[in-house]
Amino acid sequence: MMEMTDHGHGARESAAMRAMFAARKEVFIDLLGWDLPVLADRFEVDQFDTPDAEYLILLGPDHVHRASARLLRTQGEHILGHLYPHLCTGIVPTGPNIREITRFCLDRHQRSAERRSARNQLVSTLADHAIRHGITDYTGVAEQAWFDQIARFGWDCRALGPSVRHGRDLLVGLHIRIGHTTIDKLRASGVYEPIRFALIGSDLEPSARAGDMLS
Repeated sequence: MMEMTDHGHGARESAAMRAMFAARKEVFIDLLGWDLPVLADRFEVDQFDTPDAEYLILLGPDHVHRASARLLRTQGEHILGHLYPHLCTGIVPTGPNIREITRFCLDRHQRSAERRSARNQLVSTLADHAIRHGITDYTGVAEQAWFDQIARFGWDCRALGPSVRHGRDLLVGLHIRIGHTTIDKLRASGVYEPIRFALIGSDLEPSARAGDMLS
């Protein structure tokens, strides 16, 4: 299930955000070994976790984190445009209806079947959210093996340029078009698993993100 909530500083929103940031540390720093900042030795929070960032958070029945993703507006600083523009053969896609998917995080404590279901539900939520809110495109940066999975989900996904070696990782800039056939394509591939969802973010102050919520 997704936590249904309004924007704000309530206890449930704070708990969902804390669970997400903690899960991000466990996955991206502890498991994958990424060199990222850590807050209070518990949370992965970086310079892109600003008041403009939005979050889709999938919670279990006991409000434990299952999966989450961060959406960044592409008209401002974002990971592809700010850090990895060389992954694009042409111009980095930007615009008011384009969002960058970042920190796609599946909780590492789930069993394989649970992780797959959480993945499918989060992908479905990304598609549903885009259609409801007029988002026409998603972009992102992915390791090659993860990009290969994303491209097989059934939606219109392509690489923005050739993969580039960064240390031990082979990275790809990706572009996903969202349209009236996206849901049907995800359903045909067996990925579409709809749920209720909530958008958290956009009106939270930086102090709430990195201080009040995470203390």
